[in-house]
Parts: sequence; structure tokens; C-alpha cells
Amino acid sequence: MSIVNDGGLRSGQVADAAGVNLQTLRYYERRGLLAEPDRSPGGHRLYPPETVTVLRVIKAAQRLGFTLEEISDLLEAGRHRHGKKRDEGLQARAREKLIDVEAKIADLTVIAASLHTAVEAGCDDLIDCAQNPTCPLPFADLATHTSSQLKLVERSDTDRGCS
Repeated sequence: MSIVNDGGLRSGQVADAAGVNLQTLRYYERRGLLAEPDRSPGGHRLYPPETVTVLRVIKAAQRLGFTLEEISDLLEAGRHRHGKKRDEGLQARAREKLIDVEAKIADLTVIAASLHTAVEAGCDDLIDCAQNPTCPLPFADLATHTSSQLKLVERSDTDRGCS
């Protein structure tokens, strides 16, 4: 990667070094995740070399499940660390994200177990399975619950004189 004569990196160089495409680079700039770069006399964007690190941090944070909004807040908090409590930055956000991820894992574990049971039971048709009280998938409960709700709605409509 060569640096242009005034010390900045051009868009393509930054994108290549960070492993993102040019559209991603521009999008992050529009979102305020990256500072607006200086311009060369010819109008080319010239980014400081640390932009590559910021882009890599953004992509790593996304892989950890942080949204761009959360990443923006974290980057901003990092820029203004002076006087901030530890619970206002990455530690607090990481704990919150960990709770979310662990809840998703618990949900996915239940889903996986249900799907394993369905595969082992040989379930082949969603409608038939939903109407079968021995179906291992939660459709049986859903179908029963839905028909109970439907009967309640029908009774309510009848009581109000609806037809």
C-alpha cells in the first residue's frame, strides 16, 4: 500500500487494506462512523492511516453483534473518555450484548431441539403436523390455541349480534 505524497490514503487503498468495499467506506462516512477525510488538490479523498484500524474495529464489532448505531456510540464514547465512568462504555455495552447473545443461544437451542425431534419423528407436512396432537413441533399447541381464540372471537361476535 503506497501513501500518496501528502500522507493520506486514497479510498481504494483504505478499502483494500481494511477488507471492505468502497460503498461500505462511503456509507460509514455518511453515517458519521468515519470522519470526513481531507481532499487532495485534485479532489480525491485522503484518509489518515488509522482509518484502516477504525474500519477493522467496526467490522469486528459487527461480527460480535453490535449494530452500527451501537458502534457509533462506542466510538464516540472512546473519543470522549475523559471523566466517563467505566459503565458508560464498552464494558457495559459488552455485558448487555452478552446477555442478548446468551438469550439468543438459549432460543436457538430450543429451536434446534424441536427440529431434531421433528426430523426424528419423520414430520413431512406442516399442516398435517400442526393438526396432529402428537406432533413434536409446537404447531399442535399453536393450532389448539388459535382455534380456541377463534371460538372466543366467534362467541364475542355472536354476543354482540355480529354475523
